Amino acid sequence: MPLHRLTAPLPDSPALLGLWHLTEPVEELLALLPAAAGYAELLPAGRDAQRPRQWLAGRALAHALLRELGAGPALIRNAPDTGQPLVVGPPGFGVSLSHSGEWVAALLTAHGRVGIDVEQVRPKARQLARKFLSDDELLDAGPDDVKHSLYWSAKETLYKLYSHRRLLFKEHLQLDPFELQAAGQLTGHLLPPDEAPSQHRLGYEQLPSGCVLTWTHSPALLR
Repeated sequence: MPLHRLTAPLPDSPALLGLWHLTEPVEELLALLPAAAGYAELLPAGRDAQRPRQWLAGRALAHALLRELGAGPALIRNAPDTGQPLVVGPPGFGVSLSHSGEWVAALLTAHGRVGIDVEQVRPKARQLARKFLSDDELLDAGPDDVKHSLYWSAKETLYKLYSHRRLLFKEHLQLDPFELQAAGQLTGHLLPPDEAPSQHRLGYEQLPSGCVLTWTHSPALLR
């Protein structure tokens, strides 16, 4: 099991972050899961041969985090309204999963909500930036592909934290300017329509193989 690491993601946070360097075939990943037959029935189909492996690794990683946090028997399913993963079994747990290329990431907490996202650094994020970045964010990102990808990843993380589909990345998810480092923290703002705004602390890291990772935890349920 190429588990890259398990770590507390942010100071004073009860959440646990897992990062997986994916190398296993489907059969090995299924063998790591409880109730493997049930997960096998839910495997995503499609032309991307790597997608089932990423999907299984995310759930195997989530179960590893559940064991670390001392949770009882549980299953990882998808919410019917949003499609986001959820923990079925022990009450109160929040989970978020993400994958890109050879990296799979999971964030799990026994209290509150979480969001996590891993992205490959690509010129596409910079090319599409005007669709998801405000003028101030565009100015701060400049010509840097890594920074554009971090902005995109951080907004995906905030979107998952909120867990509703009616947010616009450019208008309702915003980030303060930041100095790019190998790892650090960001300040993000959720500005949902007709609801009170909220501020959130996000962690970020540049991973090997040209990927970026962002994550956040909120102890309160957002509605």
